[in-house]
Amino acid sequence: MIRVKICGLTTLEDALLAIEAGVELLGFNFHLSSPRYISPADCARLVSALANFRPRLQLVGVFVNTPPEQIRRILASCSLDLAQLSGDEPAEDLANLGALAFKAFRPADPDELERLLESYPQRRQPPACLLDGYRPGQYGGTGQVADWSLAAGLARRVPMLLAGGLRPENVAQAVAEVRPWGVDVASGVESSPGRKDPDRLRAFIQAVRTL
Repeated sequence: MIRVKICGLTTLEDALLAIEAGVELLGFNFHLSSPRYISPADCARLVSALANFRPRLQLVGVFVNTPPEQIRRILASCSLDLAQLSGDEPAEDLANLGALAFKAFRPADPDELERLLESYPQRRQPPACLLDGYRPGQYGGTGQVADWSLAAGLARRVPMLLAGGLRPENVAQAVAEVRPWGVDVASGVESSPGRKDPDRLRAFIQAVRTL
């Protein structure tokens, strides 16, 4: 089964919509410059309303160049399960967080991906890492489609999340070509940054589930 992560959630309404549609992972973005930013306090209040759904959900905080100690505090205060490191964090930060974190990669080419995989430890439990589309100077959420051939090679090696430009119209093809552990979407199911479009979100999940 392909898992689905809906990322960049900012409202309880959208989180409940995603849960009702059958997703396995919810993502909350703590990068201040992101149009999908949510404060730790708001995230904590939102997550507290999801207590009844927690046994079947993984809740993920998205961080960009945040010190590990601060990440640990936010994970604890918001009752989140995992941290996704989406910036230029050193490998030591990922090692510091251990099983609490996985790295998002945005390689420009196969050689860069190999260097990243050699530098950063991958989690033993899935997701081991995330592959996003490459756009210079950007930390994800751009809608840039990832290199699916590169992703397919990575998916054969580790249980990874595929991100980058996924939307209802192309996710079935992406899954067929890459065979990832899971898929991650934010802008592809939005009506505006941080707000999900119910029809597009349901169509995205239906496209994944029919494979």
